[in-house]
Amino acid sequence: MTLNDELTEDAIAVRAEASDWRDAVRQAGALLTAVGVTTDEYTDEMVQTVEKLGPYIVLAPGIALAHSRPSPAVNRAGIAWLQLAEPVEFGHQTNDPVWLVVALAALDHDGHLGLMSALAAVLGDTDLLARLREADSPARVLELLTPHHPLNEGPSS
Repeated sequence: MTLNDELTEDAIAVRAEASDWRDAVRQAGALLTAVGVTTDEYTDEMVQTVEKLGPYIVLAPGIALAHSRPSPAVNRAGIAWLQLAEPVEFGHQTNDPVWLVVALAALDHDGHLGLMSALAAVLGDTDLLARLREADSPARVLELLTPHHPLNEGPSS
């Protein structure tokens, strides 16, 4: 599974403006809702999760994985991608500020493992992350996330 197996242009926003972390999470949640993955209640649940448990969702420098427990507010598994024009603080000691909020929804506790694995592969590729940070359209994000895309290949030998 790759991220663009689950990610569509309608679930991607680039160069978004967010006033704070709550606004960023709400915008990412709105993308999930817009494509029918979740209801607005799930967005509220994602915000409440951070309010209750802190900024543990900031799992790598500059990157937050917004999510909540599976709930009736999840219609199907899915993912949304919110790239911020200006990073925002989540309050994480080492990984702030955040320029990318990936919102994840799952129907059950195991339903997101493939997506998490695909996301981990992207997070481990610093060159790809740098290109994704500069992406200027949802189409460009999907292009960069496509496996075996020429830009994702290493130098030829």
